[in-house]
Amino acid sequence: MKALTKTLSFVVLMSIFAMGSAFGQANKHLLNFRGVDKSGINVFEAPKTPNKTFDGLFVWVGGDFALQFQGLSQTNSGDSLADIKNNFNLPSANLNLDVQLEKGLRMHLRTYLSSRHHTEAYVKGGYMQIDNLDFIQEGLLSELMESVRIKVGMDQINYGDAQFRRSDNASALYNPFVGNYIMDSFTTEPFIEFTVLNSGFIGVIGATNGRLNQSVTSSDEGYVVFGKLGVDIQPQRDLRLRLTGSFYSSSDKGTRDYIYGGDRAGSRYYAVAEGSDFSGRFNPRYAYQTAYQINPFIKFQGLEFFGIIEQVNNGADAGGGFTQLGGELIYRLGADENLYFGGRYNTVSGEQTDATQSIDISRINIGGGWFLTDNVLAKFEYVKQTYDGAGYNGSLYQGAEFSGVMLEAVISF
Repeated sequence: MKALTKTLSFVVLMSIFAMGSAFGQANKHLLNFRGVDKSGINVFEAPKTPNKTFDGLFVWVGGDFALQFQGLSQTNSGDSLADIKNNFNLPSANLNLDVQLEKGLRMHLRTYLSSRHHTEAYVKGGYMQIDNLDFIQEGLLSELMESVRIKVGMDQINYGDAQFRRSDNASALYNPFVGNYIMDSFTTEPFIEFTVLNSGFIGVIGATNGRLNQSVTSSDEGYVVFGKLGVDIQPQRDLRLRLTGSFYSSSDKGTRDYIYGGDRAGSRYYAVAEGSDFSGRFNPRYAYQTAYQINPFIKFQGLEFFGIIEQVNNGADAGGGFTQLGGELIYRLGADENLYFGGRYNTVSGEQTDATQSIDISRINIGGGWFLTDNVLAKFEYVKQTYDGAGYNGSLYQGAEFSGVMLEAVISF
């Protein structure tokens, strides 16, 4: 109860602060920004509109709040899993600061006020986004910067498109379901990233040191190179087509790769399987690796499909690797698309090394949502996840499965 009261107090204070900030500077706005409300649905990279006018320094104070009611049950072959009850999960909240510093210079900072893995407030990360260089010199490389974006900071990197449809702690409005994918490719690391957005073409190249926690005394000397190529076009008014391919490759110098374990907020399905803060997900835990992700996205009127084809290979001589497949089919109703329903199927299969036995995990989600306003979303889903194979370390996963219903309420502003 204390955690809930504390979180709700934060949400109220943020709302008052945000309204005061917005009304006080009503003639100003953020440039090249993905909307935090329903307008941000199916937006991937933030739009690049270099011709917008800079109206002066503007600070947008926003926040997110999410609460779930969990009604899941679970079992395994040895009947050794915890007996979980129907109840509310710990509420989660984010504080977001977005600052338009100059015409082509914007800053983002997100703080997790409350999360599953850490109930105390702590900074998730942030970045600087540069869309033109006029703040250095008027017209500097203006033709090049019409298509180029530079991002630098300690935040999530642009690997794959699934990250744009996931729940980031309390920021769960973009996600049509309650949980993220089983192999959740998300990490926050110090990075620099160059993006080209030109007439539907998407190109990304970036680098990071591959570490979540930074230390000058660390013996890790590794690095990561990542990138993306794709197209995002709208050949007809009612038809949108997007296809991207991403890669992530780390060196063999002990980067302690977090690409599938960088989400410090924890997973959505509480106390399932092993009962850890990241229960229900799978992390290969390779010291270094090479990963590829292909993402098709098709939207025709209210019907949309999003898919994942992903392969990760162990960089060590021991071999091993995993394949993730996923597909979402969503139908959004009405001219305002305030109601939607659909399903998602997700599988992960492979071997930890060439000498180990297979691991197979599958999940199905069926549900829908209702946007009460552009900033408030209520979701319902049925989820079932099963574990198979003999490659697990321990008996908890042998013949294991969990299933049931989830309800989630989300506010983002």
